[in-house]
Amino acid sequence: MTDQYVTAFEGNRRIAAGLIADVALAIKGKTVLVFDDMTGGQVEIDTTGSDADILKRLKKESRGPGRPKIGVTAREVTLLPRHWDWLNEQAGGASAAIRRLVDEARKSSGKDAKRNAQTAAYRFMTAMAGNEADYEEAVRALFAGKLAEMEKLIDPWPGNIRDHIRRLASPAF
Repeated sequence: MTDQYVTAFEGNRRIAAGLIADVALAIKGKTVLVFDDMTGGQVEIDTTGSDADILKRLKKESRGPGRPKIGVTAREVTLLPRHWDWLNEQAGGASAAIRRLVDEARKSSGKDAKRNAQTAAYRFMTAMAGNEADYEEAVRALFAGKLAEMEKLIDPWPGNIRDHIRRLASPAF
């Protein structure tokens, strides 16, 4: 978590951006919304206590005792026996082989980057510009891949908000 990049807004004004630890110290004592720069989702940061307390909490959240959390979720997969045989022959076993196959497929497809950028921009837009004029139309333009239309619709919005939307959405175009 300490290598996570975030952006903090106080109202419509961007007040800090960068590594979460740096932003956490910069926003101490302020009422702000903090957004993950990769996902566009809001991030909760506990800024109570001393600077050392804040940094200690952030470091603790990023790595606790025991094995590191890698986001593994157990789910059921139904395959034919020949598929299981092939997977089990692969280095690292079936799970490792499936992860490699999925990673290779994701790398070969630019759709994920586009979808992730659209989703991040949408999340941020919803939180920070959901009440702005032409919000719905701007979201439609974002997901339709119509950059010029989206730009025109968000142009009257507060500058810091508009600029951050452009930055988050840029990989989608």
